[in-house]
Amino acid sequence: MLAVEDRGGAIALMLASLFFLGTWPAIITLLERRGRLPQHTYLDYSVTNLLAAVVIAIALGQAGESKPGMPNFFTQLTEVSVLQLLQIHDNWPSVLIAMAGGLALSLGNLVSQYAWAFAGLSVTNIICSSMTVVLGTTLNYFLDGRINRAEVLFPGVACFLVAVFLGSAVHSSNAKDDSEKLKMAESRGVELSGNLGNRAAVLSDPEKLKNCGDGDDGSTIRQAKPGTAEFIIQLEKIRSIKVFGAHKLLGLGLVFFAGACFSLFAPAINLATNDQWHALKNKGTPHLVVYTAFFYFSISAFVLGIGLNVWFLYWPMAGVPASTFGAYVRDWNGRHWALLAGLLCGFGNGFQFMAGQAAGYAAADAVQALPLVSTFWGVIFFGEYRKSSRRTYLLLAAMLSMFVIAVAVLMASSGHRKT
Repeated sequence: MLAVEDRGGAIALMLASLFFLGTWPAIITLLERRGRLPQHTYLDYSVTNLLAAVVIAIALGQAGESKPGMPNFFTQLTEVSVLQLLQIHDNWPSVLIAMAGGLALSLGNLVSQYAWAFAGLSVTNIICSSMTVVLGTTLNYFLDGRINRAEVLFPGVACFLVAVFLGSAVHSSNAKDDSEKLKMAESRGVELSGNLGNRAAVLSDPEKLKNCGDGDDGSTIRQAKPGTAEFIIQLEKIRSIKVFGAHKLLGLGLVFFAGACFSLFAPAINLATNDQWHALKNKGTPHLVVYTAFFYFSISAFVLGIGLNVWFLYWPMAGVPASTFGAYVRDWNGRHWALLAGLLCGFGNGFQFMAGQAAGYAAADAVQALPLVSTFWGVIFFGEYRKSSRRTYLLLAAMLSMFVIAVAVLMASSGHRKT
């Protein structure tokens, strides 16, 4: 199996993971803002997310020869599933811990899909990532036997904690800005719940615009300017998750719940691969290699994600329209983007775990600076914070500064795990 053992390789994996994990939420948000049902999107995402884990396990987990205590993927998979029945190996405690981590991640991702709509892409990812670092990194530091430098690590954790409060302030300030824009629009005679017709189009599908041709409908479609009241109103009309009238605490509640789930999945993989709780009773039982743990982790995430979203097809939440499995199968609008999002998330998680096994899971939590990437996509493609107040811009700058400092500090705390 391919084992990353040097610090440089671990940091390279962290950076790749950071880009992947910061990009896939923007893709999911794009689809929701174009009106695709979140149940349909998550079902597609779940398929390729599992596929990424299988590819990593087979391509990297089978590369090269097995090492003492580090068997190849198929070797360990057979030991867990067959030889355990003969009481030769007993890896099941580690398998169950890895699968519990997958359940936590899947639930967190599912809730985040709704939190992105209610609280915004940037704020949701910032608070979730900060909670993941503050809670999860602290757990990983002690689980890893303190291989990371505490005098460097915990100042980085403190920066993430500050970012939690700054993120909440940004959300509150931006919500106030949007409310003032809508009041000004209403005073100009704009119907907030009225039909804007073809006066504005938000995040329109290029294919739909192309198919309009030169007729009247196509000539009257124009892009609403991000940050304007018209943009906000038209977005509400198009998107699949309606947010007008929702209390701002609903969005923050979803964000904090998702953050609590995210703080548990990396420590679960850490426990599954290193057995700090001594759950493996039989002496000589090899620990799960990171590829096997990630495979079982992804299996449980897939099962929960598929099960809940099939349920949500018929009994949706948050005011989302109901659907059917047949309608999902026929819905090819944006499917390729949802499949890409699943691949990016799967490879991003896999690279994070590979880096954590080499340099310590506490340091690998530097990938939780992913809001640096998602905020970039949010500002460029979704017009987040466009035409906002000076106070919002100052808070946003302070929040991003904390993340820049935090990711550098956490990477600098990287240690080296003795194998």
